[in-house]
Amino acid sequence: MNAKHTFVILAIVPMLAMAAPKNPDDPYEGYNRFMFSVNTKVDNAVMKPVARGYKAVTPKPVRTGVSNFFNNFKDVYSIGSNLLRADFKKAAEDTMRVAINSTWGLGGLIDIAGAAEMPNNKNSLGDTFATWGWKNSHYFVYPIMGPSTVRDAVGSTITSVLPGPAHAVFHGKYDPLGAAAVDAVNTRAEVLSLTDSIDEAALDPYSYTRDVFMQYRNKAIDPDAVQKKQEQQLDEEFDEEWQNTPADHTKTDQSNPQQMDPVTETSPQPVQVNETAEQKPSETKLPDQE
Repeated sequence: MNAKHTFVILAIVPMLAMAAPKNPDDPYEGYNRFMFSVNTKVDNAVMKPVARGYKAVTPKPVRTGVSNFFNNFKDVYSIGSNLLRADFKKAAEDTMRVAINSTWGLGGLIDIAGAAEMPNNKNSLGDTFATWGWKNSHYFVYPIMGPSTVRDAVGSTITSVLPGPAHAVFHGKYDPLGAAAVDAVNTRAEVLSLTDSIDEAALDPYSYTRDVFMQYRNKAIDPDAVQKKQEQQLDEEFDEEWQNTPADHTKTDQSNPQQMDPVTETSPQPVQVNETAEQKPSETKLPDQE
């Protein structure tokens, strides 16, 4: 690729970005793209190198135990979320998970409840807000934390400032902050391959991340609504294609005796009659007998 082609591409890409239709789920796209860029720089400079080093020196069973330990904390939050939603069935399921994993699972290091195939709800305060009526929420990039929605960001902010299960386990002044840092590094290490593939394959990592996240959250909040929306989009696309389909030009004018053949698009050829076939065979004359 020469310099001329490079200049043309660099000139066209911003024009295509400006011409792209706005996503109704992302009215704060200006801020979100800015924060996405900031988070990406912080991730490339700090989180990603630390996560790669952590993954290189930490055996897989240890990383799994760390994930199970902090997932046990999330089950505690899920209990409170389901109680606020008056979903007592899921609250009881989460309570059983915490009880089993905290005792038989050595403080949550072993996910015995998962091995027993017990329901894994992991509901958050954002899910509670959705149950209370705040179902539709716009995309929002949380500083450092990454993709979220306005609804989920409010819920995460509230739960982060309230004393949680980490404060009950870690009694030191800065111990909960250290635990949160370990959880962040371990979580980042788990998704390294995923983010690397997005960076390599996606033309616009921001749009790709937003669309995948919003589809995931909307399906978690209201699966039926997501399916209906997809069916509606398919119907609209079909109607648009149908309206843009050119008229059928294979129809011919019946007043014209030389109609076009719709298959070959050529005039039908008259049938050639073999004139020799209709002629009578010539009679052979016998020589005169003397």
